[in-house]
Amino acid sequence: MNASEYPDAPTGKPLWLITLADLALLLVGFLVLLQATQHIIGKDLAKGIREGFGANDAEPTPMPVAAAGILDFAPGSAILPTTPGALVAWAREAARDPRVMLTVTGSTDGTPADIDRVTGSAAILAADRARTVAAALATVAPSRVAIVTATKPGRRAAIVSVAFVGEVPRTQP
Repeated sequence: MNASEYPDAPTGKPLWLITLADLALLLVGFLVLLQATQHIIGKDLAKGIREGFGANDAEPTPMPVAAAGILDFAPGSAILPTTPGALVAWAREAARDPRVMLTVTGSTDGTPADIDRVTGSAAILAADRARTVAAALATVAPSRVAIVTATKPGRRAAIVSVAFVGEVPRTQP
């Protein structure tokens, strides 16, 4: 069979024109979506999407993205084992972004020696360690520091984690 035996191709629209039309429709749809959601607050939009997928109405917990800490506290003590200068500098750099929250988590190692001497509670000692480190970070971003106590035995430490909590609300003019 040679080329003269094939039928002529029917005349029609070039393929690039169909692709261009699809692209134009997608662009128009995107612009309509942008215009429709222009006056919706981002948190309300996220809440509506969560409800649409059947998720609960609770705010999602921030996801930690970086961490640093002070390790190796003396057993039964909440006194800082080292100077917190490096941790404070790290936290100051991390807190430059107004969209993040600093969380200080205190923990104990779970041994009988690593408890608060007055109350005999490991949870109170872990909270004291977190408060000690949070006090060292007081000059960094006091309104964006949260304290958490670890309930599971881990390490004699106070860990500072940085978590993205969302965009800073804009003031309406």
